[in-house]
Amino acid sequence: MCIAFPGKILSIDKDNFAVIDISGTRREACLDLLDGEVKVGDYVICHAGFAIQRVDEASARESLALLKELIDHEIY
Repeated sequence: MCIAFPGKILSIDKDNFAVIDISGTRREACLDLLDGEVKVGDYVICHAGFAIQRVDEASARESLALLKELIDHEIY
């Protein structure tokens, strides 16, 4: 099973790569697969080093809370 994580865009460089914050962990993600423009502060779903979908902040926070609950309760 593959899992993708929501993260907040912290910065975007000239090559269309972003630094994404995923629950306090920073990762680099390529933005080339996204339709439309994204900006610093937007939330995206990341998988395998690529941002694959833009999401709203409420959805991102809800997903992160559910993932944290799974980890904290070892339900996986």
